[in-house]
Amino acid sequence: MKIAVVALGKIGLPLAVQFAKKGHEVIGCDVNATTVDQVNAGTEPFPGEAFLSEYLKEVVGSGNLRATTDTTSAVAQSQAVVVVVPLFVDNEGIPDFGWMDDATAKIAAGLKPGTLVSYETTLPVGTTRNRFTPALEAGSGLKAGVDFHVVFSPERVLTGRVFADLRKYPKLVGGIDSASTAAGIAFYKEVLDFDDRPDLVEPNGVWDLLTCEASEMAKLAETTYRDVNIALANQFAIFAETANIDISKVISASNSQPYSHIHQPGIAVGGHCIPIYPRFYLWNDPAATVVRSAREANAGMPSHAVNILAGSLGSLEGKKIAVLGISYRGGVKESAFSGVFPTVTALKAQGALVVVHDPMYTDDEIIKYGFTPYKIGEPVEGLILQADHKEYKTLTATDFPGVKAVVDGRRTLDPSNFSLTIFRVIGAPAS
Repeated sequence: MKIAVVALGKIGLPLAVQFAKKGHEVIGCDVNATTVDQVNAGTEPFPGEAFLSEYLKEVVGSGNLRATTDTTSAVAQSQAVVVVVPLFVDNEGIPDFGWMDDATAKIAAGLKPGTLVSYETTLPVGTTRNRFTPALEAGSGLKAGVDFHVVFSPERVLTGRVFADLRKYPKLVGGIDSASTAAGIAFYKEVLDFDDRPDLVEPNGVWDLLTCEASEMAKLAETTYRDVNIALANQFAIFAETANIDISKVISASNSQPYSHIHQPGIAVGGHCIPIYPRFYLWNDPAATVVRSAREANAGMPSHAVNILAGSLGSLEGKKIAVLGISYRGGVKESAFSGVFPTVTALKAQGALVVVHDPMYTDDEIIKYGFTPYKIGEPVEGLILQADHKEYKTLTATDFPGVKAVVDGRRTLDPSNFSLTIFRVIGAPAS
């Protein structure tokens, strides 16, 4: 089968590689010519994705994967098109469809009868049917459901472990009609393998969600549920700090009960899913007060961490403060919607002199974000850990000459390594 994958980012490229490893002829499409050149050379464009480097070399070497900037031409050669173009929201929470609309227009220009188009980018409910399907029809002159098929099938993976997650979680598929759904199910059965999961209500594999709206809703529901759960943990944590309780003990005890799972609190607000997808849901359902409150609570955690540090030091005015971690989570070189940005902003608002460190970024890359690079070993008065990189686990007070207060926002540092310093963990009482 010939397959076009549109957008070779941290989800799209592993997907293209997965399809190629199954023996299919895959054309990866991306607007970034540098990314296309790297893929064609068998070089991964970004670090941190398990097995991607070796798999990419394998499928490029076999001829099963090649890349291009010409999406329309790639689609014209393909029987299936998988779309993984990013979709963001603006400051008002309104989805910005610009990149997706542009990609859809290019797909439509190359669309031919019999093609399956699968959108995997997380979307507000109704978008596949009401926005992209008419655009595909208008740009191709073909009739959806008659000449070509359209489905929505959300990605359900985390960067860093995409290949494992593709096997672990059921693939959800819902189309604009029953024929599209059947075509989508048949496609994903051809390109994916699944682990045995006796814990699931149905055998692991491709699951029929019947409609694209149900499939869109399934992704929004699981990510929004997670956001609400994190907000609850964060609010528990803030109360626990004032009540002289270690919230980690409470959460561990609660999670020992059936059907209970509460996330550990922290300052992280980043990643592609958690800050964005609940806002897609709110765009569909603006009356969802629980979801709105949860999003506001989570967005406020960086400022809470900064206030803890300010309370420990008395004031941040003129004090040199290091923030550890640009990435939104440990081991992944990705800064989109990372907690580092609001954390730095909140520190500067209180007069701090802010420096930033991340083992995955060069000084030049850090400077491009508008930050001042920090080298571990340089004197600082305060420290906030924002990303749980493994490199941070063994750090001690001697690595930060002059440090007087530390706020560990991800429960990564060993408090015993900072015994002569005011050491605070979100959700733990002051010591």
